[in-house]
Amino acid sequence: MHATFPLLEKTDFPPIKRAKLEILQINVGYYCNLSCTHCHVNAGPKRTEMMDEKTADKVLEFLEASDVHTLDLTGGAPELNPQFRKLVEGGRSKGVRVIDRCNLTVLEEPGQEDLAQYLADNQVDIVASLPCYLEDNVNKQRGKGVFDGSIRGLHKLNALGYGKENSNLRLDLVFNPQGPVLPPPQQQLEDDYRQFLGEQFGIEFHGLLTLTNLPIQRFGSMLISKGQFHPYMDLLKSAYRPENLFSVMCKNTISIDYDGFVYDCDFNQMLAMPMGRNRLKRTHIDELMQRELEGLPIAIGDHCYGCTAGQGSSCGGALS
Repeated sequence: MHATFPLLEKTDFPPIKRAKLEILQINVGYYCNLSCTHCHVNAGPKRTEMMDEKTADKVLEFLEASDVHTLDLTGGAPELNPQFRKLVEGGRSKGVRVIDRCNLTVLEEPGQEDLAQYLADNQVDIVASLPCYLEDNVNKQRGKGVFDGSIRGLHKLNALGYGKENSNLRLDLVFNPQGPVLPPPQQQLEDDYRQFLGEQFGIEFHGLLTLTNLPIQRFGSMLISKGQFHPYMDLLKSAYRPENLFSVMCKNTISIDYDGFVYDCDFNQMLAMPMGRNRLKRTHIDELMQRELEGLPIAIGDHCYGCTAGQGSSCGGALS
């Protein structure tokens, strides 16, 4: 059990129910070449959890039988999982949109020299983490030298057509705050990113997604160690906006872990809060094929205030 779970389990967050399933988010494992301070997965080079081929096949079987229109691949660094390309090609063969949540530096990892070209050839949309446009802030949050590697990665993607104004190779960037604060207005920050990255590096991208840091895993542990957990929760709750309930990502998305078990979102996955909230009876994607999801209650906790505070937050950026 993660350290923040007992602090989040009891909640007065309003109950919510599922809408029609549209997005399948797959966390292929927690192995990553980086160890970022804001990571809600606690991913890193020493993590060994990885999706195997049998589970990847089950994911593709579910995709074939469903009306899902988007396959969203995350991790860890999803590209470092041996099943990543099977999932990409399987999703594209079924005509669904495939998203790669990329940390950019993975494009320079040994054995990944062809990765950028592979993503372009398969028309994979890229959601790239760049938590600030300033070098010092990025390196503080993600590690020494990561900013330079990220810029090189963006140049490589731009050269293939990603992020260009009329290109169908979509490139979005992701912002996370440095600490226990809410993100600034998304459109204003996007304009700042576009101006700075364009003027300084000639980089182009389609959009910026602002994400609120949730108080779980590595970020949650940091909050506890610094005595900031309760003040941060007070901030999230005071900024709660009920209109954001209508568009939170858990309504139309499910999250699948590397073993094939099902969660309402990636955050619940990291807190080991399975769909239905029954910790003793987790649902596997095999069973999901026989179930109707629409109308089912969503497992909630106090961390859900992070998705509904201020302008709202989801894997697709701000909600309002």
